[in-house]
Amino acid sequence: MITARAAATFEPVGRSVATARAFVRDTLQGWGFAEVVDDAVVLTSELVTNAVVHAGTAADVQCLRYESAVRIEVADRYPERELPLHDAKKQIHPDHEGGRGLLLCSALAARWGVEYTPANKHVWFHLDLPQRPAGTRSAGPALPAAALPLADEQVRVAVVQVDRAGIITRWNQDAAELFGHPDEQIVGKPLGDLAAWPQTPGTGHGIAEALLLSRWEGSYGVRGADGRIMPVYGTHLRVRDTSGEPSTVCLLVREDARAVLQNPGRGGGVSADGGMDRGKAADPFESFIGSPAPDDLDGLLQRTVERARDMLDGDAAYLLLATDDETELEVRASTGLPSARQRFARVPVEAGTGRYGSARMPAVHEDLTAVPGAVPLLAGTGMRSVITVPLKVEGRLTGSLGVAAETPGRYSNEEALRLQFAADRIALAVESARLTELERLRRGSLSFLVEASDLLAGTLERDQTLALMAQMTVPTLASWCAVYTIADQASEPELAFVLHEDEDRIDGIKALLSRLAPPRPDPTPGARVWTAPSDAAHSTALRASLRSLGLGEAGRPAAGPGTALATAAAVGGETVVLPLVARNRVIGMLTLGRAADERFRQEILELAEDLSRRAALALDNARLYSERTAISQSLQRSLLPPGLPVIPGVEVEVVYRAAGEGNEVGGDFYDVFPIRDGCWGFAIGDVCGTGPEAAAVTGLARHALRLLAREGFSGPSVLERLNAAILDEGSRSRFLTLLYGELWPQADGSAELKVVCAGHPLPLRLRQTGAVEPAAEPQPLLGVIEDLELVEQNVTLAPGDVLLCVTDGVTERREGTRMLGDDGLADVLATCTGLTAGAVAARIQRAVERFASDAPSDDMAILAMRVPELPA
Repeated sequence: MITARAAATFEPVGRSVATARAFVRDTLQGWGFAEVVDDAVVLTSELVTNAVVHAGTAADVQCLRYESAVRIEVADRYPERELPLHDAKKQIHPDHEGGRGLLLCSALAARWGVEYTPANKHVWFHLDLPQRPAGTRSAGPALPAAALPLADEQVRVAVVQVDRAGIITRWNQDAAELFGHPDEQIVGKPLGDLAAWPQTPGTGHGIAEALLLSRWEGSYGVRGADGRIMPVYGTHLRVRDTSGEPSTVCLLVREDARAVLQNPGRGGGVSADGGMDRGKAADPFESFIGSPAPDDLDGLLQRTVERARDMLDGDAAYLLLATDDETELEVRASTGLPSARQRFARVPVEAGTGRYGSARMPAVHEDLTAVPGAVPLLAGTGMRSVITVPLKVEGRLTGSLGVAAETPGRYSNEEALRLQFAADRIALAVESARLTELERLRRGSLSFLVEASDLLAGTLERDQTLALMAQMTVPTLASWCAVYTIADQASEPELAFVLHEDEDRIDGIKALLSRLAPPRPDPTPGARVWTAPSDAAHSTALRASLRSLGLGEAGRPAAGPGTALATAAAVGGETVVLPLVARNRVIGMLTLGRAADERFRQEILELAEDLSRRAALALDNARLYSERTAISQSLQRSLLPPGLPVIPGVEVEVVYRAAGEGNEVGGDFYDVFPIRDGCWGFAIGDVCGTGPEAAAVTGLARHALRLLAREGFSGPSVLERLNAAILDEGSRSRFLTLLYGELWPQADGSAELKVVCAGHPLPLRLRQTGAVEPAAEPQPLLGVIEDLELVEQNVTLAPGDVLLCVTDGVTERREGTRMLGDDGLADVLATCTGLTAGAVAARIQRAVERFASDAPSDDMAILAMRVPELPA
């Protein structure tokens, strides 16, 4: 029993085929017969082609709806042109134009036939709807084996369960086989550590968001045990256990086996009894776009251009969206054109050369060769005629829709009105989807910039800053990135860092850019296009290909073109340069590139410009910090002794650590130097405080000690004159504790010392027996009082004895209320019997470091002198 009928007549012209396809698609979608739309459109296209092209008559198309099937009839006005009816598969060759529609009817339709009348010839076919048992949400028809999707001989489905925090709790055997990670190594780790999630900021869910959705389906990558990224197709389902605890179950297969998990598109709702809900009439938007409508902007735009092309039987179609100020149009979707090359291309609306002059009003161009440049997007594509209509919302231009054909004079004002009517139906939906995408992008951009600022502010190392700049742009903003730096205004830009999303391409890009002249430094804000990398890469690839064919320059080896072609593909898209400007000076350039035939979208360029400003300031801060650190360290190194002298019969070892990042010299200091033949001086001291101010007094003390000692002054006289020099510094003076001594090695293997200890921790003597005792008496420190009376004390080091001198950074090492102290130091030294001077100093250092868990907060100096034992 027929429940609905729709009919239309189409003129005997080529474009009627596309119009008939659209008529059948819209009719069946409106009836809720989405399962058979594709087969019906294919069969209708072939039968209408037979009528309007081969028979040369008008075609009458009638769609009949039944409860469980649909019947479509195509009639022409040429009954004398008979069609083979018996054993069509044997009588009609597949490559033969005539009768091919019958082969398709035989393969796709449940029943078909041909009926002749004196005036007409009817070809009809029945398409049965698949059975829908109660509870079935979606089902497909039974297919022959040759039509089934391909899969591996053994299909592995990884089952991964993730808790509310994103931590893997279950990892089945197929997951271990697919990715190489055994479950005992992977359970307990975040899924995000393994997932390579392709995402542009603001334009999609991250993996953390996707795991919180009730359902999610799509493609991403998983890093295997070998470090490689395996593309997978996954479906996620959010569940809860009996206690109410939520988790996510992820089913993953290899990308090429996605048919195992991928859900088919569903057209129409399912009623409570399992049948299709056909009572609702499709609105004008769904009549053009089809049902279900795509829920993302790119899908909506792509469906729009495909339907527009079919509606007007065009060879190509495209859709452009206007920028916020309506000054430019950006290509967002196309069909029948080299879409990868055209996507995100930008053209001006009305100003400048090559303007897109027909954006605000419908326009028909009968022959583009007569008006070259009228539609810049179609230059060089072979298109001759084109219709363009605006997309407007509340009178504001939001985009432009165009349909083009390769033959001139194809379109008239009537087709322009039809296309404009369709554009009016979708304009509001397109603008709404565009604004939603723009809002997501802006939110994502803000989050991206905040994170980038935190990362850049977290380091003052120049090389690390360069690496961060590149890693933040690849692959989020670009396929590859190169950073040039400029040392000063007189220097040429220098290639400092190169990164590509595929590590195997980095060396090729670096070699290519090294051969090119760097881009010209220009402080003008914004991105500017740089064509040199793409041109050079394609030229190199062409020469390599010619050499591989034996057509290159004489004497050149016929190297394989694989590397050159790969590099050309990697950098063959749009390349832009953004200046790195800090403190009104260009300090470098950030170069971003896309893969072959790809362009940047305007929002990405604006985000990159914001990033470049932050990166420039971070890079300049790192440069200033590096310069000042180098100067500081150079000056500090000049305050340290040039080296330890070799003293016959005495081992000498020093350990020195200055507190504070970047400090090589602090308030503690040491020195060992020759005074005269057979006599050496040694000193270890501690200036009040740390940092550069303390280091200044350190330099004064060390140089004064050497000068005064070599002038023949005794130990007390040396320290008294040093005390006067410190007090002469006035407000810059700082008090100083100092242990100074003179050493004379003796012929019997011992050593005689004269020591003055001015407010410094007392030196300790370790005897061969293991006994530890102070080797001097305490006296007043320097830099406090003017009249000092100091005395020196004599010490004898027998063979095997050790003299240990330290600063208070050793004895005052703390852990909470505990302190190492003089007694603790003596206990450690007592364990050093028989050790060399170097081993003694190292053991003391380890004891200080291990005494507390925190890093030492004070300067530390250790001076160990040992008289070796006499040979037996």
